[in-house]
Formats: sequence, structure tokens, C-alpha cells
Amino acid sequence: ALAGNWQFAALLIILERVGKAMRNPPRDVMLSHAAKEMGYGWAFGVHEALDQSGALFGPLVVAAVLALRGEYQIAFAVLLIPALVTLSILIVARLTYPRPQELDTTPPDVKAGGLPRVFWVYLAGAVLVAVGFADFPLIAYHFAQASIVSSTLIPVFYAVAMGMGGIGSLVFGRLFDRVGIVVLVPLTLLSALFAPLVFLGGFWAALVGVALWGLGMGVHESIMAAAVAPMVPVQRRASAYGLFTAGYGVFWFLGSAALGILYGVSLPALIAFSLVAELAAIPLFFVVRRQIRPGTTGV
Repeated sequence: ALAGNWQFAALLIILERVGKAMRNPPRDVMLSHAAKEMGYGWAFGVHEALDQSGALFGPLVVAAVLALRGEYQIAFAVLLIPALVTLSILIVARLTYPRPQELDTTPPDVKAGGLPRVFWVYLAGAVLVAVGFADFPLIAYHFAQASIVSSTLIPVFYAVAMGMGGIGSLVFGRLFDRVGIVVLVPLTLLSALFAPLVFLGGFWAALVGVALWGLGMGVHESIMAAAVAPMVPVQRRASAYGLFTAGYGVFWFLGSAALGILYGVSLPALIAFSLVAELAAIPLFFVVRRQIRPGTTGV
């Protein structure tokens, strides 16, 4: 709201991304401690559903302010209200639960050294999924360039994706608690189909593709993170989530850059790259399913 030029606005966006990268690992660790009794999949799924509801209604609020006042500065300034509410809730949570790790009754594994091998195999699978997963700006750019979706409907498509992500994180989060990490296999297959539908299809195929993309986004933010907690010793969770977030973020960036380059070269090449990367993760998820220790959510 206060940025006077695009350079300052770009700097603020970068700082916001850096802030997200810094807060996500400790947030996931705290969430994993609180999720011990209710189930990791359900807890992370509820969190993602709430997050996606904000991603759904936030743009609608901005659109409403723009329709009434027509000024971006006022529209972005309105978003300060939920930001302040969030900070207030965070302060209350800090005062109420100063040591969130005490919510988790899992005893530390005194024999554990570093992170187990199964974690590294799982991380390899996760980064392959990230490499093949396009960022929405590229999808929106394609819609505009190919005149598949009008500029006024692109936010609606994004809202559909966020809604699918929220619903999917709840449904499949509960399923994860029942059947374990194997649920990632059909979900990866489904979400991988977004690429041909979005980049080669017409209006309705693109809508289905965006819905599958949103489902994939919800899975990445909930179930993939939830699966880390039961496969590492409780005293190593902070390190595990830090490495997981860093690895996933770096390879999503690299994959997005590669997809952007391929977009200017060949759409079939882009689709092939996306499909191969995502589907290559499935064998690794099966390996994790076999190696994960008995008695955890992964079984």
C-alpha cells in the first residue's frame, strides 16, 4: 500500500517470501507437536484448509474494495486488518503455550544419530514433485497469451484452485491418518495431470486442470509436510522440517525457472518435463512406504 515504485514493491515481495521461508519450519514443528493426538494428516489438513480459505477470500476482499473505491493502495491497506489479527493470535498462543514441544508425549529416541535414511529418500521424492509443479503465474500467463480464459475469469480459476486445495487437504489428510503415506501415490498421479489439461486443453479442460493443480498444492502444503513428523526422531524434527522446506523451495524455484524457459520453446516439452518429474517421485514414495518404521502413520 505504501510502495511508491515497482522496485520497492518487488523488495517487499522478496522480504515476504523470505519471511515465509523462515517461519514455515518452526510452524510445522509446533504443529507436529500439537498433532500427536488428533493425527498428523488431519492437523496439517485443517491448517492448510484455513490457509486456503484466506487465499480464497483475501483476493475477493481486494476485488470488492477495488470495485467500490478503485484504488490499489486502499485495497492493500485493508489487508493490514487480518495481518494484525494474526499477530495478536500468535502472541496469545505464545503466552498460552510457551513450550509447544511439551504437547507431544513421544519420548526422544536416545539411540538416534542424524536423520534417518528414509527421510532423505522421501525428500528426494518431494523435490521431484516440486520440480514438475508449475507456479500459478505461468499458468495465468498462458491463459492470457492463448486467450483460453479471459483476464476477468483468471482470479475465479485461482479461487477454484484454492477451494480444491482446502477441501482436498481435509479429505486426504484424514485418509493419510488411516492408510499412511501410500495416499501420496494416487494424489501425485492426479495432480500431475494438470500440465496437459492446462497447457493443451480448452476452457473446460483448463478448469479441470486448475482444480487438479489446486488439489496438488493442498497436498504439498499439508500431507507432504505431515509425513515428515512420524519418520524422524522427535528431537530432530526442527532440522528435518528446515531441510524439507529449503529443499522443496529451492527445487520448486529451479523447476519453475525450467518450465518458464520451456514455455518459450515447446509446450509439449514443458508438459513432458512436468510429467516425468512428478511421476518419477512415485517409486520413491513406495520405497518410503516399505522403509518407514512400524507403528507410525506411514504404515
